[in-house]
Amino acid sequence: MLEIAVIALIKSVVALTVLLLACAWLTYLERRVLAMMQSRIGPNTAGFKGLLTPVADLVKLLFKEDFIPAAAHKPLYLLAPLMAFIPAMLPIAVVPFGDTITLFGREINLVISDFSLGLLFILAVTSLGIYGIIMAGWAPNSKFSLLGGLRSSAQMISYEIGLGMSFIGVIMLAGTLNLVEIVQQQSSILDWYIFKQPLAFLLYLTCAIAETNRAPFDLPEAESELVAGYHTEYSSMRFGLFFVGEYANMVTVAAVATTVFLGGWQGPFLPPILWFIIKCFAFLFFYIWLRGSLPRFRYDQLMKFGWYVLIPLALANILITALVTQL
Repeated sequence: MLEIAVIALIKSVVALTVLLLACAWLTYLERRVLAMMQSRIGPNTAGFKGLLTPVADLVKLLFKEDFIPAAAHKPLYLLAPLMAFIPAMLPIAVVPFGDTITLFGREINLVISDFSLGLLFILAVTSLGIYGIIMAGWAPNSKFSLLGGLRSSAQMISYEIGLGMSFIGVIMLAGTLNLVEIVQQQSSILDWYIFKQPLAFLLYLTCAIAETNRAPFDLPEAESELVAGYHTEYSSMRFGLFFVGEYANMVTVAAVATTVFLGGWQGPFLPPILWFIIKCFAFLFFYIWLRGSLPRFRYDQLMKFGWYVLIPLALANILITALVTQL
């Protein structure tokens, strides 16, 4: 029992460390790629080719003044960054990032918790992040923060419905909510659920980008209208927690897409964990490319698109999948 607990602890520490490092250098990658797309130089002064820019950012955030607005509701103001950060870290616990390996004579599954309701756990945990944003919007007693918080909460609630429904077709075909079993069912490329459920993948892709408030759905942080949205009044590491939480959500979205639709760690020739990293990286690069390529939606267009287009399409996909499975 003690041995199992120690192995789970080691896997948790390694996964959390890798996730935080991935978030840090994802910010660097995003700036460099956007700079190339916009014919700019981008960050290039901290370290070789600017590779130490995330370290410089961390030092800057640590030494910035931690400001609390005088009219803020202090308990909620302090709690909000944690409520946004912690739920963003938890989903990685049930995502399998490799096949079973043998280490010191013992077989080790490369997943922290092989949970039978893993997909449901991810949906439940990620939905908690909205509370942090609502609190961050209301607690500082600022108009910009409040409008950003209201926009974000309405957007996330609307697109969360489509996000959850996009998984139902896969669940009906797989017959399980266990992510390890879903990956094992995609042993060849033709078995990937992106080919069996292409509409569900497109729905997931669209809803997940909206859920993470990324372009072209970044209305809650529209700088030209709301300064920085719900985190306008945050500084220092409290702002840093929102920042890391956003990138952790991006990594989670990429990891879940890889696991549910792209065959997970399955692939020829290369080690399984390398396949998982390659697929996640490709998905994250697509995220950045979208930001540099597409203009921002108008808010009424955003809401109509979610309710009038995505949810009916998700219902149609579920109906068609049910009919096909019964034939």
